[in-house]
Amino acid sequence: MSALKKTALTVAAASLLPVLVAAPASAETTDDKAPKNPNPPASMSTVGGAALGKAGTQVSLGPGAPVLPKALSGRSWIVADAESGAVLAAHNAHWRLPPASTLKMLFADTLLPKLPKTEVHKVAQRELANVGEGSSLVGVKEDHTYSVHDLWLGVFLRSGNDAVHVLSGMNGGVRKTVQDMQAHADELQALDTHVVSPDGYDANGQVSSAYDLTLIARSGMQKKDFREYCSTVRAQFPGEKVRGKKREFFEISNTNRLLTGENGVAPYQGIAGVKNGNTTHAGATFTGVAERNGKVLLVTVMNPASQEGQAVYKEAGRLLDWGFAAAGKVKPVGELVPPKSATIGDSNGAEPAKNGAPAKAKTVASAKDSSGGVGTALAVVGGVLVVLAGAVFLVNRRWPLRRR
Repeated sequence: MSALKKTALTVAAASLLPVLVAAPASAETTDDKAPKNPNPPASMSTVGGAALGKAGTQVSLGPGAPVLPKALSGRSWIVADAESGAVLAAHNAHWRLPPASTLKMLFADTLLPKLPKTEVHKVAQRELANVGEGSSLVGVKEDHTYSVHDLWLGVFLRSGNDAVHVLSGMNGGVRKTVQDMQAHADELQALDTHVVSPDGYDANGQVSSAYDLTLIARSGMQKKDFREYCSTVRAQFPGEKVRGKKREFFEISNTNRLLTGENGVAPYQGIAGVKNGNTTHAGATFTGVAERNGKVLLVTVMNPASQEGQAVYKEAGRLLDWGFAAAGKVKPVGELVPPKSATIGDSNGAEPAKNGAPAKAKTVASAKDSSGGVGTALAVVGGVLVVLAGAVFLVNRRWPLRRR
């Protein structure tokens, strides 16, 4: 080939390069090749404070305050004082991300006051018809009867989407329940949250944020039944009817690993819920509440990128450890805002305040696992794991939750 022809071919190839670069990816490109670490939006909500609308980690360390843990990979996380509402530290707090089953906290906070726990319901086929493929299930069967109490145990312990859909049917249907949840989110000022499905199943446009999930958990913990269900370690759930035989029950266990201490995760001292989740688009998500030495903290972690096993729980535990050590030594970077209609007055299940002071939480130690009926938490006492069962636990306060 002559030099002239080689030159012509080189020029022609060079002229095609921009076209090739600009061409769309082939049909073989999959989501697995998409960026694993997208950047947070440049502009986010500033509910709770201007710093919470900024991308990246927000913390203001004072004298003697420990530095934040290094092994944190969540796209978004937050650590807050559950009582005062002070946000101790946050990372992309208002980044709107898929919430997975942590959205069930909003579902429960919305519907718990509406459905008497003693009501018994016979499940219709239509109520289970639209449960998402691959959903987590507790084992609800059509034409079988369940109490509302049973169904809530299925929601909180097994993250059962079947139980969610049945309770939604009892509330007037999925569409109405989604509307009710959205209205409640707006009332809580959880304005990053857009509800599409009541169970947190992946759906286009369904998002929340670490800030919102923490607000929702804080609201839920005002309710006695919410505290009971989210802290129950194990329970008995009704099985199928066998003709001529008494209906049997089977045991279900909570999937919150910081509560149960399973799958290589140690139970966290003082943990008392709240909810975990995991879907394809959301990754792993977790909101937890824990008490230590009279201090109650809330933590939310969304979609850690770490390859560490059970990373969402381990990162949540590290943040809780840091929060307890840093309490009183950091300047808050924001606050958890109260609901729009918040007034000073007794909330559902709250203990009366005395002499104008916030109500005090009560805990009673028990060696038995809770199967419902009492609030439960895990704690380490004298190096021995016990289940804390008993009266009212933790954020049993009046709005606004501020120390006086």
